[in-house]
Amino acid sequence: MIYYVQKSWNKLLFFQQMSNSPAIAPIRPALTGGVFFSRHETFHPRHSWLKKGFDAVQDRPDIFTMSDAHLELGVGKNMGQAIRYWCTAFKLIEPVKQDRSRSSEYRPTAFGLKLLSKKGWDPWLEDPASLWLLHWNLLKAPCMATAWDIVFNDIRKSEFSSDDVQAELARFRDQNGLTISESSLQKDVQCILRMYTEQLKDRPVSDENIDCPFVELKLIQMSGDSRLHQFRHGSKSSLPSEIIVAAALEFVFGISPSQKTISLSNLTYATSGPGQVFKLTESAVYSAVDDVATKFEEISISDMAGVIQMSFRKDALTLASEILDTYYGED
Repeated sequence: MIYYVQKSWNKLLFFQQMSNSPAIAPIRPALTGGVFFSRHETFHPRHSWLKKGFDAVQDRPDIFTMSDAHLELGVGKNMGQAIRYWCTAFKLIEPVKQDRSRSSEYRPTAFGLKLLSKKGWDPWLEDPASLWLLHWNLLKAPCMATAWDIVFNDIRKSEFSSDDVQAELARFRDQNGLTISESSLQKDVQCILRMYTEQLKDRPVSDENIDCPFVELKLIQMSGDSRLHQFRHGSKSSLPSEIIVAAALEFVFGISPSQKTISLSNLTYATSGPGQVFKLTESAVYSAVDDVATKFEEISISDMAGVIQMSFRKDALTLASEILDTYYGED
């Protein structure tokens, strides 16, 4: 079942911005484009799906208006809808008509072309850094995976169960007066945990149990028995400094396009910041910024009255793109 409740969310934003009363819930920058639950048809993104969907749209923009689009993609009907959703959610493609009409043609985004085109950064997603970049792109504004945003930003327990995750989603639903069934929330919970958690080795091999490529990020792991999970905080060996700093620059631009300084504490702990999305400690963020600062003179670290800050001397999005161009061009 699909939920897109932009009108309800916009009413909440209007209330928060215009009323003198306490806000019902904090404004979440990543969700200002709408609220989306259970749009994945119960499928996490599979190996080759993103490339397959991107290439299909490049070759035929109307592919997802066709009733037999799934046959063209070589998958089942629900999988075909899931491919469209994931390619859109990762911001690899976008509808030509911005009303998200189901009859709309699609086109590659600038990010999609940069990453997956024939001469792109990593067309076949062979570098683990690309999965980190996609993970960031999924969570950054506008986020079309509301449950993902809530899980990575709001769950602060050292260990959590699937019931804990569902309760957090239900709290968000109830605070914002949304009409979303428990079964839909449960589908999101199951999809998130399967997307990032390695499956038990003793399970029978089946299409249902195939690990998602994002398991490689090792962001969520089982704790104790299989009923409990935990985020893996700290530095990540497969996460390059360049991806962290590029994400940080995009995050700063989202706060204010003219801003040129941000504290490392803010980058680490702020909602929707790279620290929360990548589950990094402040020392890991510092190491990443310090590393990139040795390669790009436009970036520096300073200590202002005991507050460690990242500063930069160029448009944030331009600099982020240059950093990624340099990273992928090194191979």
